[in-house]
Amino acid sequence: MYKILSIDGGGIKGVFPASFLTTIEEDLDGKSIGEYFDLIVGTSTGGLIALALGLGYKASEILEFYENYGPQIFERRGFLSKYSKAKYAQEPLKKALQELFQDKNIGDCRTRLIIPSVNLDTGEVYMYKTAHHERFRSDYKKPIIEAALATSAAPTYFPVQFDSSGAALVDGGICANNPAGLAAVEAVGVLGWPVGKVQLISIGCTMEPIVVDADSSTGDMGMVQWGMNLLHLTMAAQSSLSYGTAQLLLGQQNVHRICPVVGNGKFSLDGVEKIPELKGIGSVEGRKAKPLFWDVFLKREAEVFQPLYQLV
Repeated sequence: MYKILSIDGGGIKGVFPASFLTTIEEDLDGKSIGEYFDLIVGTSTGGLIALALGLGYKASEILEFYENYGPQIFERRGFLSKYSKAKYAQEPLKKALQELFQDKNIGDCRTRLIIPSVNLDTGEVYMYKTAHHERFRSDYKKPIIEAALATSAAPTYFPVQFDSSGAALVDGGICANNPAGLAAVEAVGVLGWPVGKVQLISIGCTMEPIVVDADSSTGDMGMVQWGMNLLHLTMAAQSSLSYGTAQLLLGQQNVHRICPVVGNGKFSLDGVEKIPELKGIGSVEGRKAKPLFWDVFLKREAEVFQPLYQLV
């Protein structure tokens, strides 16, 4: 049985999946939960978690990273730059990621990974991948921090990330904030894993109810009625499509989703003051999910990943 971990984007709300996985990890006798998965896929903040797990970090260490560096990363710029620049400078995030990842490359990862971003110049999806297929000959040589900065470069929040070739990359959440469908396609279409032999756990960063109220008589709504709800609806629809794709490819009984519903406006991508609450919700949800994990995902560690190409 092959096992996949998929983690959504969500900024500082990544505290939730980090806390959730930390709670599951408590029963693993000091092992990282990443050792139990054959493929880990993460977008934006989920991409940071995926990269850290791929290097062998424990979820508890990743949770500490959010607690220690979150307030520094989301320290607002001056008022004069509010409308002409990204909300947050890249330097605090880059410095924090350098502390975490140091000089490691994608080829140092012990687990198959997919980290999506988007090419700003062409609009094409740009995915960083470990060397788990013969076609993937270049990404393993790239610094992990490059992939981390690219997948988390949320428009208006952080500056564009230019990779080593000069490509302008932005947040993978634009194309796959919930990357479960992407993970399922990789498993079946690229890795050739047999349908019925793959289990996937998808972890979100909490979700809010959709509150767009259409006019019952005409449904004729403008900018005022839509507002930011259009973005929320788009992200919810994208997540639903991704989850449905994973279910269709792998079988409904083999795809599991953890993403608690919270009150509207309770959490935000940069709401660092809510870190303790996110941590608490993650712990509670992790405790409830332990039977599922022990029944499906923790019976054995994943087989050792042997990349097709390796760093010298």
